[in-house]
Amino acid sequence: MGSVLVLGGCGASGEGSGGVTLTVVATNYGDGVVKNSESYWNRVDTAFEAANPGIRIDVKVYEPGEAETQVAKMVAAGDPPDIAQIGNYADYAADGLLYPADDLLSIRVQGNFLPNLVDAGTTDRTQYGLPFLASTRLLYVNKTLFAEADLEPPTTWAELRDAAQILDERGVKYPYALPLGPEEAQAETLQWLLGGGGGYTGDTGEYDIASARNISTLTWLRDRLVGEGLTGPIPPDLLNRKAALEAFVDGEAGMVSAPGALVRDIARSVDPVAYEAVPMPGRTAGVMTATVGTSDWIAAFKDGGHVEEIGEYLNFLYEDKNVVDLAGTYQLLPVTSSASTSMRANKTYEDLWDGLDALGTAQLYPVGKPSWAATSRNIQKTVGGAVVGEGEPGEVLGAIQRAATVE
Repeated sequence: MGSVLVLGGCGASGEGSGGVTLTVVATNYGDGVVKNSESYWNRVDTAFEAANPGIRIDVKVYEPGEAETQVAKMVAAGDPPDIAQIGNYADYAADGLLYPADDLLSIRVQGNFLPNLVDAGTTDRTQYGLPFLASTRLLYVNKTLFAEADLEPPTTWAELRDAAQILDERGVKYPYALPLGPEEAQAETLQWLLGGGGGYTGDTGEYDIASARNISTLTWLRDRLVGEGLTGPIPPDLLNRKAALEAFVDGEAGMVSAPGALVRDIARSVDPVAYEAVPMPGRTAGVMTATVGTSDWIAAFKDGGHVEEIGEYLNFLYEDKNVVDLAGTYQLLPVTSSASTSMRANKTYEDLWDGLDALGTAQLYPVGKPSWAATSRNIQKTVGGAVVGEGEPGEVLGAIQRAATVE
């Protein structure tokens, strides 16, 4: 079980002391070097409670993944938190447990969210998921390895493969690090599917996982990249995101698709690699490939009946100073237009500019589908098998599609 950090404002708690206590479950973005998220929540909650003396905030911060587990336990016990900051919201919305955004946020705050994040936070034509922090993916290339091999960053799959082959011939351990292991295979997979003109859903918004384009994409990966030994010593179905990013930071990978937080890891390494971040290539030249976007979500539960107090708190949480503080601290991206504009104009956040530019058109997971959480786990567990050995992309994607669409 992940560690839990319990935070709370000063003074007496609960309605019995003449006020309202809002319970919050949050996810920790910090690590052993970057300060843990409790410092952020402490600052925000102290300022909020000073301005709203009738409302106390009681926050519990859990390690990634554990927050979802704890919220699920609380819901099952009939005692959900007032607010949860987690990776999925749609299953709770489908069960009628959440307040919609219209009940909580001012028109100004609602209109400030980036439109594609609003779309991802919407299920059954109602926004229940409030975006909290976002990230996009770019292709990171090791500039030193590329310069030594007289290579330019690739703009097509063919160029990526050719570069990987040259890097392999020069002894680079991971010419292209391809993490399709169970940690986060859904992100790497979607980035490649988008480059092949596909994705997890079709034009109607329904699952289209086993489309001909998606099968063709994974077949290319199997035959032209993995099958030719250009993805490193660990088979992609066993290589997790963390290990792939560590290989790049250590100078052992020529290329990797990664979120902007990779910059933080590079900067604090003993001998930082020289890198360039460029759009992920697509199958053909001249076609802009959308990047994968991800977001964590705020979900507000109705059980406690604190709609007005939750609204006050969330409107405060989404003020620019709080959004910029959070995103800047953890090398992630803000979810509001005004905070994005502020960070884009400030050279302090220059390392995030490429991600900020890409976020507005990024493709997010279909998190508005109640079945997405289970489908994502299925992709994590099985999709890597489609591109190794005698893997069959059609069979693997077909099985994921059938499981996703079971009523």
